[in-house]
Amino acid sequence: MRHRLSALQLAPDSLGFALDAAAQAVNAVRAGASLPAVLADITGGDKMAAARGAVQDIAYRAMRVLATADALLARSVRKPPPPQVDGVLVCAFALLLNSSGAITERAPEHAYSDFTVVDQAVSAVAARRETAFAKGLVNAVLRNFLRSRDTLLAEAQQDPTARWNYPQWWIDAVRAAWPDDWEAVLAAGNTRAPLTLRVNRRRTTANDYLRVLNEAGIGGSLAGAEVPDAIVLTRPVPVDRLPGFFDGIVSVQDSGAQRAALLLGATDGMRVLDACAAPGGKTGHLLECADLDLVALESSAERAPRITENLRRLQLEALVKIGDAAHPNYWWDGKPFDRVLADVPCSASGIVRRHPDIRWLRRASDIAALAAEQQRILEALWKLVAPGGEFLYVTCSIFPEEGEDQARWFEGVQPDAVRLDAPGQMLPSVAAARTGSAVTGSGSNHDGFFYARFLKR
Repeated sequence: MRHRLSALQLAPDSLGFALDAAAQAVNAVRAGASLPAVLADITGGDKMAAARGAVQDIAYRAMRVLATADALLARSVRKPPPPQVDGVLVCAFALLLNSSGAITERAPEHAYSDFTVVDQAVSAVAARRETAFAKGLVNAVLRNFLRSRDTLLAEAQQDPTARWNYPQWWIDAVRAAWPDDWEAVLAAGNTRAPLTLRVNRRRTTANDYLRVLNEAGIGGSLAGAEVPDAIVLTRPVPVDRLPGFFDGIVSVQDSGAQRAALLLGATDGMRVLDACAAPGGKTGHLLECADLDLVALESSAERAPRITENLRRLQLEALVKIGDAAHPNYWWDGKPFDRVLADVPCSASGIVRRHPDIRWLRRASDIAALAAEQQRILEALWKLVAPGGEFLYVTCSIFPEEGEDQARWFEGVQPDAVRLDAPGQMLPSVAAARTGSAVTGSGSNHDGFFYARFLKR
């Protein structure tokens, strides 16, 4: 799908142009497409450069309030409008909800007045021949919302899906898993994640790099003692503004994800497998921590080159292989590994604040299917661990079926597996853990992860 520039009589740097493009992205996600892939398609090319940032910002905001916007629209029209008109209205609602304080996301850099949002939404539908008839409808719906926003919001949010902006099955699953924390967990997924950096300890320290950032006018703070290489920026900036990024001095990686390399504890000379490795963030961190004989495995031939690209930027090397972690007989050379990192495919429910489209793409039935695939991978990879070696199971999930349930199952079926200390379930850190809770947290602002670590007798 390519954004149809010729159909629009709008300046590429206008809000109307961005609303039109973001509406296309919203509708593509409704049809089952991944938001990052759709945005890469829509905003690709030099002609879209002026609109790229605004389109991405609006589309992500729309994903975080999609159910609220749908509920508001349903109360405002007698019959659903055409998809492109619907998408423009959803994106306009996302901006108006932000200005009303009804959502908790930081205002965009290019903040718009309510009047501008309404005016440009009307322009977006008027600019297309097939939607021009709906300009009066768009104007009426949005102005009615501005007049009666408190009442309309209160009515819409009687529905839990519109209040929390998740499918009902997701809300039920989080509530069942975390009965004392479920509201905070859902709310965390509707916030904008921070930009967290991982400093390459081979090149500098977090403290020294923080001083470099301050000199460049970029604010940040250390993430915490548990993640000594992590810095959380006060405000996100493009990577090309990060000093030394292209020289491999720093990478972008959530502080929760940075726990993986540290927990694995690989030391110089060890043979290590990083399974399901793309795009290579954990691979790079492992090699920053020690000189390793490292194999980075990835099942996708399209994603595997990203590992090599990241390692080249870091000036590090690993043996990158394409293969299915559940079927090592096709790629394993028979030599056991001292350490195995299994960051397995999962629901990605723990990183939903970074990928808000996931909640709308996942189905309740996916969890059982993913859990079964995780078990196949765990059983296959355990055979590759050397006696006395260690195995780290990781998911970016908040669902117990992909976390603690799997760890207990693994202990039960592998008599030579000894469970070692590990964080277990880490909910998004804005959902603070309580003393005595099964949930762990730290001072850093991290995504949701599960970690289980095993020693092979």
